[in-house]
Amino acid sequence: MELTTVWFILIAVLWIGYFTLEGFDFGVGMLLPVLARDDTERRVMINTIGPVWDGNEVWLLVAGGATFAAFPEWYATLFSGFYLPLLLILVALIVRGVAFEYRAKRPEDQWRARWDLAIIVGSFVPAILWGVAFGNILRGVEIDADREFVGSFFDLLNPYALLGGLTTLLLFLVHGALFVALKTDGEIRHRARELALRVGLGAVVAAAAFLLWTQVDTGSPASAVAFVLAAAALVAALGAARAGREGWAFLGTFAAIGITVAGLFLALFPDVMPTSLTDGTSLTTTNAAATAYTLKIMTVVAVIFTPLVLAYQGWTYWVFRKRIAVHHIPQQPAPVAR
Repeated sequence: MELTTVWFILIAVLWIGYFTLEGFDFGVGMLLPVLARDDTERRVMINTIGPVWDGNEVWLLVAGGATFAAFPEWYATLFSGFYLPLLLILVALIVRGVAFEYRAKRPEDQWRARWDLAIIVGSFVPAILWGVAFGNILRGVEIDADREFVGSFFDLLNPYALLGGLTTLLLFLVHGALFVALKTDGEIRHRARELALRVGLGAVVAAAAFLLWTQVDTGSPASAVAFVLAAAALVAALGAARAGREGWAFLGTFAAIGITVAGLFLALFPDVMPTSLTDGTSLTTTNAAATAYTLKIMTVVAVIFTPLVLAYQGWTYWVFRKRIAVHHIPQQPAPVAR
């Protein structure tokens, strides 16, 4: 197997890790005003992802860095053509991260409400725009014969890409609701499971439409198998949630998202960014790749450090594996009168 193919697979694995892990982070953030009835319950929800959200974002950083090093032309075209949506995602992630850190710095309700809004918006924006971005990558964008992006921002807002944004939004909502149901106890746990079942029906419809459209347009036999498995995992997740098996339900949405992303990369290969122009040139794993020497060095580094990163993150999830509830949250001190 050529190193260009190996690094295409590794980048796909990084995106799978990012969407399956950061996906439930986004879901928890978006559901903050829906599942929580008071500040204590909001703190319960935030605490479910508090120890892991920043570690989950590392997958995005590594995916971006790996793309830059392994496929520099893909990185350059992607970040120039998708500049505005990627900037919006970056700003949303920064604001969301600051909100997690600053929310508890002051006891006033208005202070917390503003940072809660930042968490909600900072979760909604990436949840939608990542689907729109990947939809456009699969559909193809306006890349000319010189492998330069010549389209505009509004070209990215096409029906297929918008359906992709709706799909990721709904999948992350279900994924986040099941994570809350898995990690909490009491009333919030039951609310989360019931909400996952309601939103899950919409997620099944949207995902089925998006994956079918993808398969018809750019799919391969391998992607068809992946899409069928992803749909089965999502349906199984909802069945497990209805039976009160939150662990299996969360594992089901985890598998559904992961297999879906794998299927999208299978449908894309060997392109990394196809062109929609008849006289354009698509970027492939061959013409967008770095030198063979660069890929060899990167492969050695990946073999050494990837197991260490996976072991550390797995240990983090194991340490913080227990459920939390309202009675675990200490009371905030009352504001001091001035």
